[in-house]
Amino acid sequence: ALASSASQLLRMLAAPAAPRPRAGLSECFQVNGADYRGHQNRTGPRGAGRPCLYWDQTQQHSYSSASDPQGRWGLGAHNFCRNPDGDVQPWCYVAETEEGIYWRYCDIPTCHMPGYLGCFVDSGAPPALSGPSGTSTKLTVQVCLRFCRMKGYQLAGVEAGYACFCGSESDLARGRPAPATDCDQICFGHPGQLCGGDGRLGIYEVSVGSCQGNWTAPQGVIYSPDFPDEYGPDRNCSWVLAPPGAALELAFRLFELADPRDRLELRDATSGSLLRAFDGARPPPPGPLRLRAAALRLTFRSDARGHAQGFALTFQGLQDADADPAPLEGSTQTPAAPLDGANVSCSPGPGAPEASMGAQVFSTVTAVSVLLLLVLSLLRLLRGRGCLLAPGKGSPTLGPSRDPTRSWAVWYRRPRGVALPCPPGDPQVEGLTASYRPLSASSQSSLRSLISAL
Repeated sequence: ALASSASQLLRMLAAPAAPRPRAGLSECFQVNGADYRGHQNRTGPRGAGRPCLYWDQTQQHSYSSASDPQGRWGLGAHNFCRNPDGDVQPWCYVAETEEGIYWRYCDIPTCHMPGYLGCFVDSGAPPALSGPSGTSTKLTVQVCLRFCRMKGYQLAGVEAGYACFCGSESDLARGRPAPATDCDQICFGHPGQLCGGDGRLGIYEVSVGSCQGNWTAPQGVIYSPDFPDEYGPDRNCSWVLAPPGAALELAFRLFELADPRDRLELRDATSGSLLRAFDGARPPPPGPLRLRAAALRLTFRSDARGHAQGFALTFQGLQDADADPAPLEGSTQTPAAPLDGANVSCSPGPGAPEASMGAQVFSTVTAVSVLLLLVLSLLRLLRGRGCLLAPGKGSPTLGPSRDPTRSWAVWYRRPRGVALPCPPGDPQVEGLTASYRPLSASSQSSLRSLISAL
């Protein structure tokens, strides 16, 4: 054990210094930092905490380089902060303390998705954001963004896991910033997102996850609709990019579409020529994509079954026209495949009854298929449900309880969790401890606040 500790220390001392990120560069485009691949290797605020252990020497724990042979989670022979389990932010294992603590969160200033403006103090008198507000036990970041977008406000703030506030740029100008680690409460509607803290607002621009927009800034980020939530079915969204310059450079930071029917098209906004098209079976190539177009129109469509994380892409204008000028061959003549559920009319000519009969058979098969998919989706939801027991008025002790009439018992399964009321004596509760885990300590304060308000 002593030799192993000495080896760890030597590796930490010999490791090269982490590269300093460029000003304004974001290293994360997911709200929980699951895509972080940076080089911070200490915990705490701005890396001022404890050194991280190397992932190839943590086999005694649930996550190590051996459990990530394909590198999907970014683990390996290094000790950089990562988020392999879909937690609320990147973390790492540390040398176990006398209190039994063996992991810590990492506070990484460059790991906040673009459009997130930071953590702010909300004293309540006056409120940090002066617009309308509301609460929801199903709150996610996008639920709040959509609420404030519909109200016509520029900013949306989430607080205490279940509260949403709207405001404007003038509110932000007089706001008091708080440490990023103060906004550590889990959203009640999504176990992988943060929704502020106690007396702390996590503030976002409402343009994040919007379904349309015109962008003329020299550079920026476009997110799929409903981001950071998954995009929904039957989405039809478009954005026009017209930064200064003769060409554009795009870089996809995230790209996850459900199937080939979910499609993203890139067209010249002036001529309408199709320059590129990507879908669930044909993702964009790695690296930057340069297109010779003064303005670009992006169109995204999902089918009736569409549900996936979506995409995040950065763009910037280029002054020179040294880019790929060629549209896709046949792009002006070949339309995209129709989406499931889209209105498609066919008028067979005289003497073609077979076509009419075939259309009827196709419609019947499609209707039956959609019904079966709905049933399967419902069964999947019920199998992955969580359980919230709240029949009594006793002390809200969080965790497993053998007496459901006296306390609260909250369980969930990563990466998704749904809290549903269960009547006392539900036999499913007996088996929860094997496949579910109790809520983490960081969400207990928000839950107690909501319980007291019921």
